[in-house]
Amino acid sequence: MGRLTTHVLDAAHGCPGSSIKVELYRVEGSGLELVATALTNSDGRCDAPLLEGDTYRSGVYQVQFSAGDYYRAKGVKLPEPAFLDVVVLRFGISSEQDHYHVPLLISPYSYSTYRGS
Repeated sequence: MGRLTTHVLDAAHGCPGSSIKVELYRVEGSGLELVATALTNSDGRCDAPLLEGDTYRSGVYQVQFSAGDYYRAKGVKLPEPAFLDVVVLRFGISSEQDHYHVPLLISPYSYSTYRGS
């Protein structure tokens, strides 16, 4: 059975992005349905998959990372409003049997992602 996981790496400080709020939404028509909320651990990962089992199904999803709150908590002075306050990634899951891993590499002014393994 498939699952969805994520992790966050802080490129500005060269460390995992810990204690970052992660919200996962299923895109339903023109609306969003919240399906999971998590906080990254000291390794920048969520302690459990964001989706697995009966909740894991194909479709369009949106994951949101509270990057601005993370950097403010680290004492980074950000402009207001922050350039990247919440990083939003929208992606599709086409196979309910596959593991989808959506990592995020962040700094206060940039981010990168890819489909990992």
